[in-house]
Amino acid sequence: MMSEFWIYFQIGLRHVLDVKAYDHILFLIALTVPYAFKDWKRVLVLVSVFTLGHTLSLLLSVFGIVVVKPVFIEFLIPITILTTAFFNLFTAGKSLKKESISITGFITLFFGVIHGLGFSNYFKPILSGTASDKLIPTLEFALGIESAQIFVVLIVLILSFAVQSIFRFSKRDWILVLSSLVIGVVLPMIIGSEIWTRK
Repeated sequence: MMSEFWIYFQIGLRHVLDVKAYDHILFLIALTVPYAFKDWKRVLVLVSVFTLGHTLSLLLSVFGIVVVKPVFIEFLIPITILTTAFFNLFTAGKSLKKESISITGFITLFFGVIHGLGFSNYFKPILSGTASDKLIPTLEFALGIESAQIFVVLIVLILSFAVQSIFRFSKRDWILVLSSLVIGVVLPMIIGSEIWTRK
């Protein structure tokens, strides 16, 4: 039913756009900042690859095939953001070759798997019924994720264009500033992780 579609679609939207759970947005900022509008196809592929990994791990978790303790996933998620932002710092101003894009795509897929596992603990209790009953809502949720991600990416691209065109920031400086900002936000998440206090 269309009403059920909107329920799970909106859960996907809120998952990405939730201000309180801003880790997803931080990752998308770090992923998008090296690119410009002319690279929109490349960015869209990376975002879709991330969604694919996200959905795959969510399905594996929903069906009980993969079970990972939340504390480890909650630690790994900011690590993926930190890694992406540091990658930007070391590659800022350099041309992105096809080889690096394929590597970035593989890493993005892997990071999507980690982020998907992170949300599975919240998403699983929402689902009930048979395997087919769980499959469709999960895919509807994935569509919500993808739509919200495209929205965030579009905002980052518009902001990047404005800063570089109107305020005359160089692309390299913009990448360094935004990636450093992301690192500054994510480091306390890593330092404050419960994993350090586990016995």
